[in-house]
Amino acid sequence: MAGKLPLDCHQLFLEGERQSRVFWIQPAGSQPFLANCEMTPEGGWTVIQRRLDGSVDFNQPWETYKAGFGDPHGEFWLGLEKMHQLAQGWRNYLSIQLQDWEGNFYSAQFPFHLGGEDTDYSLQLLELGTGEAEIALGDRQPLPFSTWDKDHDLQAALNCAKHLSGGWWFSTCGHSNLNGKYFLSIPRQRHQRKKGIFWKAWRGRYYPLRATTMRIRPSEPKASS
Repeated sequence: MAGKLPLDCHQLFLEGERQSRVFWIQPAGSQPFLANCEMTPEGGWTVIQRRLDGSVDFNQPWETYKAGFGDPHGEFWLGLEKMHQLAQGWRNYLSIQLQDWEGNFYSAQFPFHLGGEDTDYSLQLLELGTGEAEIALGDRQPLPFSTWDKDHDLQAALNCAKHLSGGWWFSTCGHSNLNGKYFLSIPRQRHQRKKGIFWKAWRGRYYPLRATTMRIRPSEPKASS
């Protein structure tokens, strides 16, 4: 980690890096941490979540979701506080990539805002993006993050994180949950399938997905401090 570290993966891209791999980065006001960077023609994306094989348990409490868990080379959750630090300042974009068990792919991209812990890390879409993410993520109303031990969802009679599995930006419990239980094969029983990784607007409420990737990047470069 010799020398000054980049603020995020997009700064690495602007400085000429084109290789997708794990780098050390340091957003403003943050400690250095390892980030999985994906370099594309449109810029450098910082991966904030990846599901691909079920090797990591995503049914974690609030403090674990805040700090992050898993391995940036494989399955992981970057951490809500790191995500908030990355998304401060400039306009930012969130990219969601999904894969089903038949080899089909879905992607959505949209500008967003992520509040700090004082807002329970509320996620808000800033305008209509590409794809149907608005249906799955609150139709542009701020959605606080929820875990089984901190219930902030909009479902008054139910704790969605406890009823399903994993922490997520739940509105009601039925629109999306990319941090649900990973199934190596699709369960026959619907009450089991509902606990899985799902995106209702694409494959429906009871289809557990095979793989997910969530990435963020600024639309403009951030000034180094």
